[in-house]
Amino acid sequence: MLKVAILDDYQNVSQEFVDLKKLSGKYEFKIFSESFLDEADAIDQLSEFEALLIMRERTPITKNLIDNLNKLRFIITSGLRNKSIDLDAAKNRKIIVSGTESNNNPTCELTWALILGLSRNFKAEIDNMYQGYWQTTIGFELKGKIIGLIGLGKVGSQVAKIAKAFGMQVMAWSENLDLNKCKELDVLPCSKEDLLKTSDYISIHVQGGERYKDCITIKEFDQMKKTAFLINTARGPIVNEDDLIIALSTNVIMGAGIDVFEKEPLSEGNKLRFLPNALLTPHLGYVTAENYTKYYTQMIENLEACVSGEPIREIK
Repeated sequence: MLKVAILDDYQNVSQEFVDLKKLSGKYEFKIFSESFLDEADAIDQLSEFEALLIMRERTPITKNLIDNLNKLRFIITSGLRNKSIDLDAAKNRKIIVSGTESNNNPTCELTWALILGLSRNFKAEIDNMYQGYWQTTIGFELKGKIIGLIGLGKVGSQVAKIAKAFGMQVMAWSENLDLNKCKELDVLPCSKEDLLKTSDYISIHVQGGERYKDCITIKEFDQMKKTAFLINTARGPIVNEDDLIIALSTNVIMGAGIDVFEKEPLSEGNKLRFLPNALLTPHLGYVTAENYTKYYTQMIENLEACVSGEPIREIK
């Protein structure tokens, strides 16, 4: 039987979304619900597997990992993009890489949960409510405020539409900003500097990778309003985490809503966990029953197609 590793199932829920027992006659599945200690540990534990089913960008599938998994034939990821897979290394080994479809709206929805949570001081008010207190902070309205979007792709465009419904002004910047989309959505295109200086809320919606790594450092924080809020539901390394901690702990900005981190899962002792003006969620942007149903169902479809010699949804 073909040995299949299901990686990154931190919540141990994959079997709730796909019936692996029906496939037990064809495949031998093993579920990994914890992160590997390091790459050497991953190589050791995955050496016998022919297929990896992975959650996007949780476990890096590097050249070294690929080159040392001699039996590996298939890599199947959630989503149709995964920058943590070395596609060239997979191609050199003739390993088939494929992905699944994904819903974009959950990330947009979480972005607005963070924006609203920051605006109305949910973290403090909820904690205080359970301790017996009543109305301990004063929040802010969204109407009339300026939101600056770093990225106006699928998610950024959805965020822009909702911002307009709240009566907000919307600005946008990215290195490849689509001016026609700006016009269509009534979004003001601007420079990065103008966006940082002007916005009350700055929300990040660009892809990860080297292009936008450290896009936000202490230099950028110093350009923001002291009353500004930063929201990141895109990728952790876009914001320099050490500089974010400095900016929040010294009140360079008002607060931040963060769903993604440089290293995930976030360590128990990470300083962000102890900052009162940091509203944190554990990379929940895509974690919905609807998305997981799509991911795991299509992963199995992809696996069956790969085994039959007619792969679908290939990533090259």
